Amino acid sequence: MGKLRGNSAKAGAPDALRLLSRMKTHYSEFRFARPWPVLAALLTACAPTAKIPVTTTPAAANSAPAAQPSGSAQLDFKAAAEQFLTTYNQEYVRLYTQASEAEWTSNTHIVPGDTTNAGRTARANERMAAFAGSAANIAQLRELLAHKDQLTPLQVKQLETALYNAANSPQTVAGLVKQRIKAEAAQTEKLYGFTYTYVGKPVTTNDLDELLRTETNPGKRQRIWEASKEIGPTLKPGLLNLRDLRNQTVQALGYPDFFSYQASDYGLSRQEMMQLVRQLNDELRPLYRELHTYARYELAKKYHAQQVPDYLPAQWLPNRWGQDWGSLVTVKGLNLDAVLAKKGANYPVKQAERFYQSLGFPALPATFYEKSSLYPLPATASYKKNNHASAWHLDLGQDVRSLMSVEPNTEWYETTHHELGHIYYYLTYTNPDVPPLLRQGANRAYHEAIGSMMGLAAQQKPFLAGLGLIDPNTKTDQTQQLLKEALQYVPFIPFASGVMSEWENAFYAENLPADQLNAKWWALCKQYQGMVPPTARGENYLDPATKTHINDDPAQYYDYALSYIILFQLHDHIARKILHQDPHATNYYGSREVGQFLQDIMRPGSSRDWRTVLKEKTGEDLSARAMVAYFEPLMVYLKAQNKGRKYTM
Repeated sequence: MGKLRGNSAKAGAPDALRLLSRMKTHYSEFRFARPWPVLAALLTACAPTAKIPVTTTPAAANSAPAAQPSGSAQLDFKAAAEQFLTTYNQEYVRLYTQASEAEWTSNTHIVPGDTTNAGRTARANERMAAFAGSAANIAQLRELLAHKDQLTPLQVKQLETALYNAANSPQTVAGLVKQRIKAEAAQTEKLYGFTYTYVGKPVTTNDLDELLRTETNPGKRQRIWEASKEIGPTLKPGLLNLRDLRNQTVQALGYPDFFSYQASDYGLSRQEMMQLVRQLNDELRPLYRELHTYARYELAKKYHAQQVPDYLPAQWLPNRWGQDWGSLVTVKGLNLDAVLAKKGANYPVKQAERFYQSLGFPALPATFYEKSSLYPLPATASYKKNNHASAWHLDLGQDVRSLMSVEPNTEWYETTHHELGHIYYYLTYTNPDVPPLLRQGANRAYHEAIGSMMGLAAQQKPFLAGLGLIDPNTKTDQTQQLLKEALQYVPFIPFASGVMSEWENAFYAENLPADQLNAKWWALCKQYQGMVPPTARGENYLDPATKTHINDDPAQYYDYALSYIILFQLHDHIARKILHQDPHATNYYGSREVGQFLQDIMRPGSSRDWRTVLKEKTGEDLSARAMVAYFEPLMVYLKAQNKGRKYTM
């Protein structure tokens, strides 16, 4: 496997733009800084969600027609629900399309200083939010759901989705929603307007990330790491205010707290979600323990430490939060740059389409190529575009597009296969059996899991050899390759499902005291990551807030961990049960059986419970078993390397 793209950095979007997470997907949580050209150009998660943007303008007049009044013994609730949902879906698609078209323009035609697109986008999002969160719609949804025993499962799923959407912008508490929007805008401005400095000079977060990957002087590394945390204290008052506003907003529709609201999108209670993420950490703990021990000793040698520390110093790791250690190992891998350069920029996209067609998917609609923005703009262009790779579902129908800047190199080869995974997911669940409200991934993690899996499948050695892109006899160090992959994937799980999820659960659901925010963070880092700060970090700091998601994409970071777990489960099943190949060396190309397996997962959208889909298709519940099995060959190597070393996890 190659580098997992991860669920995208949810690029700082306030709730006013969260609907757009269903319109588009993009990467990468790990590789790119967040764009911030204009407010309207913000992106959200790669794993699509069903969040509706909020607005300050109540618009009950935009609500769907009322269901038949209650109290009549003759009332047919099934017919009433069908009438309501037909009209609701029609208006939902109309407003959704307007909003996504506006967002597309804001991302593909950026003129510095011109606020026309931003204004158009804001107005479109406000109209959508006013409709979804209207008091009239909320009342009708509640009335119909009070009689769910008389409705079909598909009707109930749609109504519950619409009510979940409404909880993000309930016009029943319009004043509170207005306060939250204002507070989120202020927090976002602080978050992206902050100027980081190192050795007295302004630097970007990309600069800091690169320095942490490459700097070898321990003293300088500590100063770089500390520079990356400077922003934290500036965000504390705003974050505490947002906790109250977010909790109060969703409490208006009966959710106990914001973390519970986010977990409910999976059909899980807060307690069930926490039980799930803790289970995943437990399953991966033995593997992480070996990697943690290996990294402590190897880094102690690298930085000439007199004694190997019991816990990893945060400043030794090549990532600001210790979530990805991949750059600790360099592997002479399968670089395709030379051969791809000869094929031209059109090759990666067209070859990715041919791959999906070989699995039995249809050709892309002609409008995909006509309307997408696939290549870098010429140097003479009078406007700019967002260079984050993303996949868009503009009308919840056949209008699918991608925003990329494809060049003929290894990275874009992988990216095009990844992004078309999202595009084909959109097209597959766009069918008459899936109403527009449910045209999204089976859960927020599924979309990214499938996109990433397809990008990875396209990089495995037999796949590349089959296309003639490499010599089948090319030699690689399989152990070092697997070690690099483990250092990329495995440390992310204790960070995402451990530190981040536990901290936000405590923050929103347990009302973590304001004078314990940083102490709680570092206690969790030590518990889950075995990582400690270089010096004491008191409550004058707020290190969790340096992670942008804590501010602008709250209480759902476990999505990213779950997408990793699902990816390995699906890949393991395809390799072992369908292709009968080694999961480390597969070739999906041309397998109609693989294509059918994927389409069966994609086709229902979110109309079926994600747990049922996973169990039916793989025979397993959600589990880290496949991920552990993938890295099992590495355990022998790690245990040999760690023989005689002290374990502290």
